[in-house]
Amino acid sequence: MLRGGYIKQISAGIYAYMPFLVRSLNKISQIVRGEMVRAGFEELLMPALQPKYFFTEDETPGSHDALEGIFEFRDCRGSRLCLGWPYQNMVADLIGKEISSYKQLPKRVFQIGTKFCDNKRPRFGLIRAREFISADAYSFDIDETEANVSYFAVRDAYENIFNRIGIEYKYVEADAGLVDDRGCYEFIILTDTGEDVFLYCDACTYAATEGKAESRLKLYPQEPSESPMEMTEVYGKGLIGVEALAEFLNIPVWKTTKTMLFQADDRVVAVMVRGDCEVNENKVKRFLGCRDLTLASPEVVKELTGAEVGYAGPIGLPEEVTVLADEYTKNRINFECGANRTDYHMINVNFGRDLPLPLFGDFKLAREGHFCPRCDNGILRQARGVSVGRLAMLGQKPGQESRKNWTYIDSQGKPRPFVMGYYSIGISRMMASIVEQSHDEFGIIWPIPVAPFQVHLIALNLEDEHVREEAEGLYRKLLDANVEVLFDDRDVRAGEKFDDADLLGMPVRLTISKRTLSERRIEVKLRGSKEKELITYEELLKKLGYLDLKTNYTQ
Repeated sequence: MLRGGYIKQISAGIYAYMPFLVRSLNKISQIVRGEMVRAGFEELLMPALQPKYFFTEDETPGSHDALEGIFEFRDCRGSRLCLGWPYQNMVADLIGKEISSYKQLPKRVFQIGTKFCDNKRPRFGLIRAREFISADAYSFDIDETEANVSYFAVRDAYENIFNRIGIEYKYVEADAGLVDDRGCYEFIILTDTGEDVFLYCDACTYAATEGKAESRLKLYPQEPSESPMEMTEVYGKGLIGVEALAEFLNIPVWKTTKTMLFQADDRVVAVMVRGDCEVNENKVKRFLGCRDLTLASPEVVKELTGAEVGYAGPIGLPEEVTVLADEYTKNRINFECGANRTDYHMINVNFGRDLPLPLFGDFKLAREGHFCPRCDNGILRQARGVSVGRLAMLGQKPGQESRKNWTYIDSQGKPRPFVMGYYSIGISRMMASIVEQSHDEFGIIWPIPVAPFQVHLIALNLEDEHVREEAEGLYRKLLDANVEVLFDDRDVRAGEKFDDADLLGMPVRLTISKRTLSERRIEVKLRGSKEKELITYEELLKKLGYLDLKTNYTQ
């Protein structure tokens, strides 16, 4: 995109959109706008400047706990302001002041505008920029049932958007960062270079982001004759890796245990998973309902266990340490765990006898090769992509009870908080993701609906007056036929023109030269194909009609 002149970098994470790219951005915006209107949403435009109290974590005006990533400053009057990023509170406050009765619901609004995020290390070009274009929608309903109607209206609209553009995508379950995130899904554009990892079933429709994905593990039956043995402490100097430890102890890896200590807000928790698994921190955080979750420091581990990192175990931890255990650790007999003593391990450990039953749950990280949690025969596969669309049912927003204008009067005359849904689709992020998915070693391959121009017309041998007249005549005819044309009439060599055409990536390339005119033909090449053909002007119009090249953007 930089080589093609589509964008110019101004600063880290800040880009100027050049004229050709603006055409594509406007086309994407128009497709999004049309589908949202069809879904029953009204368009509004919120200000970039917002009072600081809309961003406070406790949602109380006057609080000064800024959310991470927000640009904050003071104006000339000393007022605390922020540049817009999350608009949920501002829109909820605005709609809440307009809605007084259940008869005015549902209310659905959306906006397409510029948003800001103060990323410390912006990367991936436009995919994670500090200033970006986004379409954000909000629904307000009387209850969960009606909220689901709004939710599925947006989901269908998003599917129509991606299908109209013509890109490969996946609709996946996602982690909303909330205790209850059952209504959070993402639309991911598939690309091998994507920053987002997700898992999908090879036999059913299940798909989820890596942080949200569930899975089933193989259950290894215990030997019929195996019974609880005496717990024993074993010395194994430097043995931390589970494979080496399992070999040393002559037990399968699934009988080893990883015990990780985490700082969860102001307390420490221990999380146990099978040795062949990893801890999913998102699941732990959601289970605990904590705001921050980080690995405990080596100093904290040493203080609580008396051992170096790598030898922590659930036995003998202080009472204030909550122990969580993945459900697949539950039915093992005579398993291994850390001894809370450097270089030592406990073997033949059993729940109930050697340590109290912990809090069981799904705390493992799902991986490729695990069994699907939704069907009997499916295996999870891993893929990468870029998340460009997000849908979340916020329900009755936290803190609504303290904001009277965030309620409506129901049919019984009682005030009730409305149920809110939030939906976002990144316009500039989607455009960059399209390029990531649709390109080759020579340049971009634009899908027809969002290409800056539909046709790239190349004229060669322009020193020949007849060639120039024919090329200019064809250019005017195509414009009259409502075909968007980029006309390359530069006085440069043919190879440079063809290379630039591949780099820019318009769907159809037309070439006029002395050779084509001698045969009364036009050379046609589709950007995604290596084949070229010579056809008449009448055949060209039929071919362009077959490709459905219709003008949907007015400069």
